[in-house]
Amino acid sequence: MPHAKANGVEINYESTGNGTPFVLIHGHPFDRTMWDLQVKAFSPKYHVITPDLRGFGNSSLPDTPTKFEYYATDVLCLLDHLKIESFYLCGLSMGGQVIMEIFRQAPSRIKTMIFADTFAGLDTPEVKQGRYNTANRLEKEGMGPYVKDVLPKMIMPKHVASMPEMSAGLLKMMENAPAKGAATALRARAERINYLTETLPQIDIPTLVIVGRGDEFTPVAKAEELKQNLKHCKLVVIEEAGHLPTMEQPEEFNSAVLDFLAGIE
Repeated sequence: MPHAKANGVEINYESTGNGTPFVLIHGHPFDRTMWDLQVKAFSPKYHVITPDLRGFGNSSLPDTPTKFEYYATDVLCLLDHLKIESFYLCGLSMGGQVIMEIFRQAPSRIKTMIFADTFAGLDTPEVKQGRYNTANRLEKEGMGPYVKDVLPKMIMPKHVASMPEMSAGLLKMMENAPAKGAATALRARAERINYLTETLPQIDIPTLVIVGRGDEFTPVAKAEELKQNLKHCKLVVIEEAGHLPTMEQPEEFNSAVLDFLAGIE
């Protein structure tokens, strides 16, 4: 996979296909390979770019402190390196908040945004403290115990057994995430700004919100909140999916995205 120096970080990325650039931002604690089925579906029509965020996959993590906005700046610097000025943008979970920050930094460069299983507001004090607690746990125990705990929340519990190949691949991806990178992201995310009030009101391009009906981390109510606060937004709820409809119901997810893009084009 190619690497690029972006914002002082070595960013690992994949670049596939031709057409309008389409940037996909992964969630926590994943890497760019969570989008493999989307790359396959989208690249016949679009130029799909899937980076590993700093500290994840094969991207580096500086020793200096990381603020949440740096994840977005890294991506924008990577796109500068690739000489990509304007693009479509999609992010899942933490990646959905990263794309909100990308918009905050470079609104004129984004043609459309797709928010998957994410939310825009601040954490409750309990959730915020939980991120710090989990970060400490990852640094102490490594990824193994944590990812086994969260697997039945990342996907619908029944899919752990009914989709064994997918769930095993997901578990391996999370286990392979660098603990330091995952912990750093949790702490940075805990201190992010309130995108619900500071960024969403500024978004006036077409947007799509997708959520799994059974998502425990970002339930349908959070997706509805996004829709209510975006000017030109379509909401799609995918049945029989939890937090990762990209992997649990990839055909439905991909169809929703491609239909939306065809409609705005």
